[in-house]
Amino acid sequence: MALRKILIYPDPFLRKKCAPVEGIDGEVLKLLDDMAETMYGARGVGLAASQIGVDKRVVVIDISPRNIEADEEEGEEEEGEEKTEYEGPGLIELINPEIISSVGQVIAEEACLSIPGFTSDVRRKRRVVIEAYNREGQLMEIEASELLARVFQHEIDHLDGVLFIDRLSRLKRELIKRKIEKVLGKEEKRYAVM
Repeated sequence: MALRKILIYPDPFLRKKCAPVEGIDGEVLKLLDDMAETMYGARGVGLAASQIGVDKRVVVIDISPRNIEADEEEGEEEEGEEKTEYEGPGLIELINPEIISSVGQVIAEEACLSIPGFTSDVRRKRRVVIEAYNREGQLMEIEASELLARVFQHEIDHLDGVLFIDRLSRLKRELIKRKIEKVLGKEEKRYAVM
């Protein structure tokens, strides 16, 4: 496994519609492993292959709370204290994911590893059903709501070259773009001086 570089907006590759995976081979399995390591390293909940410059319809997602009491070592809980275990889905690997149905609407805050430091409220479908292949090549159907449905939609958007800022009103989108350009301008000047 290896950490991959996450592309940052406005990198043009983020606007690319990714090609379907034709066959699951060692290269795709390594990609899944690298993407999971990269997502965890960046403390994200989802990552699409396009975000690391790979033209494949591949996504990894993990919405489980990983950072609760991260410094506690196993077995160090106080006597009588119960250890909380998360019973969520854990790491989800999706190859050629597609939303096959959706219902309802909900607005909630979103962020993106490719647009660090910026968030906004985004309207999404409340519940979705997706189809995708897993690493063994088996077709899966997953029904999701709440955060998992939002992350599915966000990551599948990435595979189509769509960013969360594209789902905002024109005014909000322009305000965020100006803020991003201002921050990027400062970053470029800082690095130019070094």
